[in-house]
Amino acid sequence: MSTLLPFLKRFGPALAIMAAIFLASSQAKAEIPDFGGYDWSVKKSGHLIIYAVLAWAYLRGLTNGEPVTWRAAVLAACLAALYGASDEFHQSFVAGRGATVVDVLIDAVGAGLGVGLTAGWGRFRGSALGRGLRDL
Repeated sequence: MSTLLPFLKRFGPALAIMAAIFLASSQAKAEIPDFGGYDWSVKKSGHLIIYAVLAWAYLRGLTNGEPVTWRAAVLAACLAALYGASDEFHQSFVAGRGATVVDVLIDAVGAGLGVGLTAGWGRFRGSALGRGLRDL
């Protein structure tokens, strides 16, 4: 129990985001709202944003307040992209849903943007999340 609380403090946000993604992907196609002419744009933007936030959450957990390293940044982006791929696989078993390579690519781009924006913002603000990537 003494090691669980620090782990949850570090990775709790990532676990919560992963659970939300899993629940959203578990909805049958008939349960998902249709945004009319904007449907594709809204849903793909959602993929981009949620995986950017997931990558941020992974990076937050991996660095634990320390400066960002290239290794942590790449690992956070890869973990988010891999979760995106696994979620597409999961989605392929849901009624009316399917897995697409386009969604996996959008998830990976979102993960990269999340890590890049987090490191860039941290650098701008002088926080630990950006100090490790000064030489960018």
